[in-house]
Amino acid sequence: MKVLYPLTALLISLSCIQASAQQTPLTDSEHFKSVDKRGDMEMGFSHEMTSHHFLLFRDGGAIEVEADDPNDAASKEGIRDHLVKIAGMFSQGDFQLPMLIHATVPPGVDTMQRLKGKITYTAAITQKGARVRIRTEDSEALQAIHEFLRFQIADHRTQDSIEVQQ
Repeated sequence: MKVLYPLTALLISLSCIQASAQQTPLTDSEHFKSVDKRGDMEMGFSHEMTSHHFLLFRDGGAIEVEADDPNDAASKEGIRDHLVKIAGMFSQGDFQLPMLIHATVPPGVDTMQRLKGKITYTAAITQKGARVRIRTEDSEALQAIHEFLRFQIADHRTQDSIEVQQ
């Protein structure tokens, strides 16, 4: 009986290891579909009816979202609500929404949280949506902001430049 318990535990452990090894990771296509689905739910507007842009500047960057149809009042309202909300959340060091949408902690977030007092987030309404302007004078915070925005460019597939603009 004493031999049976360790042997049973060993067999169960090996089964668990084999089962976890057989789980296949998400393909890029599945990953992006999941990001889009969670994004639509968390942001309150459809990625199919809007355009995201993430821009890198020498003093920070910007997040811009616009309704593709200038007459789409519902998308514009959702965009504006979302960007005003995240500007406030990010100012507090709260990056819960990007973590939910992307199912990971985006690069740069830990530093942006730690240096939140050195970063400003300003939301502005635009004709077709809204923009959050991110600014800092701190070099470490700037690097983190750029990492965060580059991740967003890749995960939202915006095709925006990953280079710092003038």
